[in-house]
Amino acid sequence: MLSSMTTGFLNRLRANDEAAWFELWETFGPVLRAQLTRWGRGRIGQETVRDLSQETLAALSNSIDRFDPARGARFSTWLLAIAKHVLGDEMDRRMALKRGGGRAKAALDENWMVAAAAESADAAYEAAIFRSKVSAAIRKVEKDCDFTEFSIYRMRVFDGLSGKEVAAQIGVSEPTVSRRLAKVRDLLRSALAEVMSTYSFTEDEYKEAERNGLVLNPNPSGDKPDDALFDEAIGEIYHRQMELRRADEMGLSD
Repeated sequence: MLSSMTTGFLNRLRANDEAAWFELWETFGPVLRAQLTRWGRGRIGQETVRDLSQETLAALSNSIDRFDPARGARFSTWLLAIAKHVLGDEMDRRMALKRGGGRAKAALDENWMVAAAAESADAAYEAAIFRSKVSAAIRKVEKDCDFTEFSIYRMRVFDGLSGKEVAAQIGVSEPTVSRRLAKVRDLLRSALAEVMSTYSFTEDEYKEAERNGLVLNPNPSGDKPDDALFDEAIGEIYHRQMELRRADEMGLSD
């Protein structure tokens, strides 16, 4: 069964909520474009890749009513299945034009699409989808958080500075750095829980965060190792996602 946050987000898409569409595009657009580029093998340009990724996201909302998580398909597999269909339809259209004829778009058929996509959903793709969700949570906290507090978290976790170095640059005490670091970390945990609920169609997807070192509900005792592992995992995911976005931006600017 889909969570209330998942269904709420899908209802926003069906209502043509522009903010929801932008959120979907911002979160998964880079992963879709990277996958379509790999599949295209040089046969399609970056402009076409961007158009096809938009078509994929549009088709997602149009077909979501037929999605049944009880069949075991993950959100990532569903998204990949639609992208594969959209790309295949584009390639068939091009072949038809070469032969001097036209071709109507094929209808989505989930039975073969999801099975075919599951075979193509390798570990690299699944990891990229997960990192996209984490990146969405980071962006949410950065937007909603106090600028100085997020700067402290960025400098400590993403830039790898010591508490003493951050305190000197910001002009606060080291205990203040620790307190604000903890505050942002708690906000990130809450944002991650929200994002995972929004984009998780199965229980397995929701538990993905913990499997990747992002414990959303730390030990009540507040043991330091939990926080250290959380920050380390967030930092690694952040840098990997930044690499993907830089590559994506370079491709779109070509």
